[in-house]
Amino acid sequence: MEKKEKEEYNSSDQRKDCYGIGQASHLSLKYWEAYYKKNKGKEIIYDNWLDSYTNIIDATKGIILDLGCGRGNDTLYLLKRGKQVIPCDQSKTAIQEIHDKLLEIQVTKCFNMLEGLPFETQSVSLVIADLSLHYFLEKDTHKILQEIRRVLCIGGYLLFRVNSTKDVNYGAGSGTEIEPHLYRTSDGRYKRFFDENDIQYFFEKFHLENLKETKMDRYHLEKWLYQGCAKR
Repeated sequence: MEKKEKEEYNSSDQRKDCYGIGQASHLSLKYWEAYYKKNKGKEIIYDNWLDSYTNIIDATKGIILDLGCGRGNDTLYLLKRGKQVIPCDQSKTAIQEIHDKLLEIQVTKCFNMLEGLPFETQSVSLVIADLSLHYFLEKDTHKILQEIRRVLCIGGYLLFRVNSTKDVNYGAGSGTEIEPHLYRTSDGRYKRFFDENDIQYFFEKFHLENLKETKMDRYHLEKWLYQGCAKR
C-alpha cells in the first residue's frame, strides 16, 4: 500500500509570513531555526513526564496534537505508544527533521500559534504543549489558550509544561521585565516564567486536574518547571 503524501508547509498557503506578526516573533523564529539547524541529526531524546498521564493518553482515540513539537521528543514518545500524532511547530527545519527521522508521521503543521490553530473546532481530544506556551505577551497567551480550548472536544485534555519562576538556570529574573514574570531576553525575544497564581490566572477557563512544580533533567543544567493536566 502506498503511503499518503506527506503534508508540507507552504508559506503562501493560507498563512502569513511569520515575520509580519511582530519583531519578537521574528527574533524567536530566527533563534529556533538556528537552534534546530545546529542540532540537526542528533538523537531525539525524550524524558518520561507524560508517564504521569498514561491513562489519558491510552484512552485517547484519534489524532493528538503536539504543539511546539521541536525535534519531536514528545511525538516520539506518543508514537511508541501507538498513537496518531500531528507535530506542529513554527520552524521549517524542525518539521523537516521530523519527516526525515519519524517516518510514521504523515501530516505535520508549520505555523505560528499567534495566528491561531489550523484545526476545526472540537476536532481533537488531546493536545500536548511541552515548553511552548511561555513565549508570549499576556494578551497573546490568553488567545493561544483560547484557541487550544476551541479545538479540544468537550472533556478533552491539555497536557502542558511551562517555565517556573525558579528556573534561574534558564533565564528566570534575567532581562528586561515587560510584564509580571515576562522578560525580554538579550536578543530581543520574550520568555515568561510562571508561579502557581499565574497558572491559575491563565488557565482559568480550564479545569486544572493536576499541577505540580518539578525539575527536568533532560538539559545540561537543572530546569524548574510546572507540569499540569487541564480539562476542557
